[in-house]
Amino acid sequence: MNLEQLNNIAVKMVTPGQGLLAADESTGTIKKRFDSINTVSTEDKRRDWREMLFRTEDAMKNHISGVILYDETLRQSAKDGTPLVDLIRSHDAIPGIKVDMGAKPMAGRPGETITEGLDGLRARLAEYYDLGARFAKWRAVIEISNPDTADRVTPSWGAIKANTHALARYAALCQEANIVPIVEPEVLMGGYHGIQTCHDVTENVLKTLYSDLYEQGVILEGTILKPNMVVAGKRCPTQPSVEEVAERTVQVLKDCVPSAVPGIAFLSGGQDNVAATENLNAMNEIGGFPWNLTYSYGRALQQSALFTWAGDSANYDAAQKAFHHRARMNGLASMGQWSAEQEAAG
Repeated sequence: MNLEQLNNIAVKMVTPGQGLLAADESTGTIKKRFDSINTVSTEDKRRDWREMLFRTEDAMKNHISGVILYDETLRQSAKDGTPLVDLIRSHDAIPGIKVDMGAKPMAGRPGETITEGLDGLRARLAEYYDLGARFAKWRAVIEISNPDTADRVTPSWGAIKANTHALARYAALCQEANIVPIVEPEVLMGGYHGIQTCHDVTENVLKTLYSDLYEQGVILEGTILKPNMVVAGKRCPTQPSVEEVAERTVQVLKDCVPSAVPGIAFLSGGQDNVAATENLNAMNEIGGFPWNLTYSYGRALQQSALFTWAGDSANYDAAQKAFHHRARMNGLASMGQWSAEQEAAG
């Protein structure tokens, strides 16, 4: 384990004004996104789409510090034969890799999941390092039930503990392989719960996570946290203001995340593209925290470009422009410099 290398990579991943592009959609997930634009999801089409993003020079050089890849993409080459990993590196961005095998139903805990993928992970990490990956991602899924309709209230302590323990074991294996682990405990935002419930659950999850990371010997200076923002569920009739989301999210982070962590790269969690940017900006306007706050967005960076592209090479330039705009807006938000006027001007 090279602690200096791990820390240097982690710090670079959260460079002010830059963030992570999550391009690690599984084959099933990207098929759903291609279905929405009436495009058949073939290996070449998936390559063409991601290559187009990676060749958006202004966005990649100025606003993207790293790219999370899927196994297929890590091994692919561009149309001209350039490995996609080398294309990412040419913009001084860091290639990363999704290593979990997805969330599966937990035995004995209806409505809750455990993320699988620890079996054989050591060998996979060694191969991924040789292929050029320098950071990895593992996502745990925590769902808040609707207590009025659910047979049992979730999340349970057992599900939280199982998922944070798996995250810690994954992180330790990553660092052994000289790969920076992104730990992603996502409290889903799709339910009926209010913001206070999200606050309480997120706090519980993060406190448990950092206890488990300590127990597994993970060096925090060589990690990145990828959490949800503290928001109300999408189906909740009372939605909080941008200011409340920012204040509550920052408060939970201050209460739970050690200052040794170099940075926090938020997931968008299905938020509207502009809302994800606006909330991140409001947090950075508060300031006064020991970590850099930035983004690790998939849909919130890609969606407008995806619909502009629509699977047609004739829309290449327009799609790149749409991607650059979203990347630039989020880069500004990561420094607390975004404004609605700049958003509209794009």
